Amino acid sequence: MKILFADKFQQVYLGDLKAQGHDCDVQPDLSADDLPANVAGAEVLIVRSTKITRATIEAADRLKLIIRAGAGTNTIDKDAAAEMNIPVCNVPGKNAVAVAELAFGLLLAIDRNIPDNVADLRQGQWNKKKYSKAEGIMGRHIGIVGLGGIGLALAERAAAFGMHVHVVHKPTRDEETARRLQALEAKELDDLHQLVAECDVVSFHVPATGETKGMINADLLGHFQDGAILLNTSRGEIVDEPALIQAMDARGIRAGLDVYNDEPGAAQGEFDSALARHPNVYGTHHIGASTEQAQNAIAAEVVRMLEEFGRGNVLHCVNL
Repeated sequence: MKILFADKFQQVYLGDLKAQGHDCDVQPDLSADDLPANVAGAEVLIVRSTKITRATIEAADRLKLIIRAGAGTNTIDKDAAAEMNIPVCNVPGKNAVAVAELAFGLLLAIDRNIPDNVADLRQGQWNKKKYSKAEGIMGRHIGIVGLGGIGLALAERAAAFGMHVHVVHKPTRDEETARRLQALEAKELDDLHQLVAECDVVSFHVPATGETKGMINADLLGHFQDGAILLNTSRGEIVDEPALIQAMDARGIRAGLDVYNDEPGAAQGEFDSALARHPNVYGTHHIGASTEQAQNAIAAEVVRMLEEFGRGNVLHCVNL
């Protein structure tokens, strides 16, 4: 098969695919706008963060499969692909630990003001008096919204630091998740408003859907504690950004963010975001899954998915 990689892919696994006889066209610098002019002839299109629009799908003349080398598929026009009977598949669960590690890193960075410490030292400024002020993590209450692999991985790491884990009660929770939460002595609360009211740290790990879009809005933020920490390493679309900015200005809420609304469609580019520039935000560049460990695990699964596709099996399809 001819496979177009519109993002980076682990070299060792790329070698495996070539050894199997696949024609691998690796163009990691393609943007969403570039893709329509480059997709002709490709039977499989593999992306990480590059957006796949309707224009790309309509320009494809041989496309049989789209793989998002990660979990979320909100950057792909799944409806357009479905209309062309093209499966869109993701790679769930392989990056859970990496994202959880970043979320916890953002929490520590906020509590200890680590980025500002580093910036001042690089400018030759010594201010131990200012940076000695920190609350600490042990004993604090963390609410985790979304208990897939990432949410559970964060819950376990938070508990290891002595935090109290809170979740929203769900009577249909699967047995494995229930067992892991019980081992953490997690407290189950009636609803999301109660959870954010009881916790001084709240971390979101939900997909981008019609139901979750804008869920972090003025109403929900009004139930947050003053000075609480909000973490979002899931999708930018779940945040009403003006409402969050207002809450940070008025009530001292701080945020650790890896995702934003209207992120650039390519790996590099200009990004004018009032939220990302806010002094109460410590932000990263949507890099939650970007560790070698996670990318190797994802690449290995992509290779397995392509092998299965060659046998007529479509794994992890999300649109058909």
